[in-house]
Amino acid sequence: MEEKQAEAVAAINMRKITILMAFLFASFANAQQDSTVVYKKRVLESAEIEFLGSYYKQDGSHSAVGGGIGTEKLTDLTSNIILSVPMGDDGVLTIDAGFSAYTSASSSNINPFVSDGTITGINNGGNTTGASKKLWGESNSKDSDKAIAENAAGPYGTPWIESTGASRKDVLTAVSLNYSHSSDDRNQIWSASLSASKEYDYQSFGVGLGYARLFNNKNTELNIKASAYLDKWMPIYPTELHEYSLYGLNFQNNSYFNGVTIVDQYGATTKNYLPKAFHEFENKKRNSYAVSLGLSQILTKKLQFSIFMDVLYQEGLLSTPYHRIYFADKANYYIGKPRYIPIYTTPENVGLFQLADDTEKLPDTRFKIPFGARLNYYINERFVIRTYYRYYADDWGLEAHTANIEIPYKISDRFTIFPMYRFYTQQAVRYYAGYEKHYSFERFYTSDYDLASFDSHQYGFGLSYSDILTRAKILKFGLKNIDFRYNRYERSDNLKADIFTIGIKFVQ
Repeated sequence: MEEKQAEAVAAINMRKITILMAFLFASFANAQQDSTVVYKKRVLESAEIEFLGSYYKQDGSHSAVGGGIGTEKLTDLTSNIILSVPMGDDGVLTIDAGFSAYTSASSSNINPFVSDGTITGINNGGNTTGASKKLWGESNSKDSDKAIAENAAGPYGTPWIESTGASRKDVLTAVSLNYSHSSDDRNQIWSASLSASKEYDYQSFGVGLGYARLFNNKNTELNIKASAYLDKWMPIYPTELHEYSLYGLNFQNNSYFNGVTIVDQYGATTKNYLPKAFHEFENKKRNSYAVSLGLSQILTKKLQFSIFMDVLYQEGLLSTPYHRIYFADKANYYIGKPRYIPIYTTPENVGLFQLADDTEKLPDTRFKIPFGARLNYYINERFVIRTYYRYYADDWGLEAHTANIEIPYKISDRFTIFPMYRFYTQQAVRYYAGYEKHYSFERFYTSDYDLASFDSHQYGFGLSYSDILTRAKILKFGLKNIDFRYNRYERSDNLKADIFTIGIKFVQ
């Protein structure tokens, strides 16, 4: 999913090859310099290698996979290696390769059903070792119809606990190449880039070009960038809709659900569940095009200002195929224990899953315009204030404001600490409504809370170590700096996250 072993191995091999090639290029460039009289300062004096890592953990209660309710527990571990190599006096080649490995309770519920009536993630008598536990206790129901459903064989599921499905885990691998070339007077910079990434249900290929021009003794910089990403989905659909698509109206007798008990909103067994609104997506491509403009200006010795604007256009499959939708004007159908129907939308539901009416449907084009500004002020040799503001709007009706402040404080020649804070607020897209708030006659619909109205706060701190003399050595590389950051993220819908990042840079 948001995916496997073969791709990961291939990506690792590719990284090894590209890094080796880059070092060979560096050696060649250094050899050329040794035999040539140099009349200008090199853009990059020597090769640099940077190791980046991050750990992200979140929890919330508005899973888009569950149609707007359910656990949003997710952990993500990311690692990147960035290698920058001088190519002669004027060029720099940068290679960025990495992976992102995540475990998602929400994504696991693309297929929430477990055939033996067990599920991971519930404490078993205080045992938190990951052992499974039965989703239900003994039934005390005296209603014959409900008793049949209560005692029926699995599968079972719940949007509040992760299942053991394959979509629970995935690995994204990515690699990008960037080459930049500066003019002799260092007032012009041309750049070009290529990128590719792959996960189980999604792949992306990107290209980019850039140009920067410096004026006024390099106090003014104007830059323009253009990029295109040609992406493709390998769609995964919610299990019940996938089976309906395969077998049609008779899917309950010929598919994964053959012999499985389905109950209605009153808890009675039924064969009436038919998600006729659902159709698989024909267009599986998603293309994105962007043009970015930026202007930065050194106003005084202490004040620097920059402004930027992007124009972005997307086309293709902009919906997420595994996001469920439940219509307010359609009957509800479930698999599991009927006694959980009254508390279905609460975490106390540990044995019932509602079958989807459809998947998210969004327009196949989107036009975005963000613009903003940065203002950095040097107070004294110890204090700097960095501020940032961005406004965003698109033709889906989403509007957003972002404000950020960071105040680095230099503790010593080598150590800097910097507290930071970010505020974000957005207005929902016109196609958003929560769980069971959409109607079947609507053309577009989503219950993804990322597209809802909300506010968020992110606050944290960072600690940076730098040594311009690179006294600490590993092989032929000297340690240039270490940067550590921690941020706490809190959203008005009660989504909370912790983010840890670290970067370590070495120079040759």
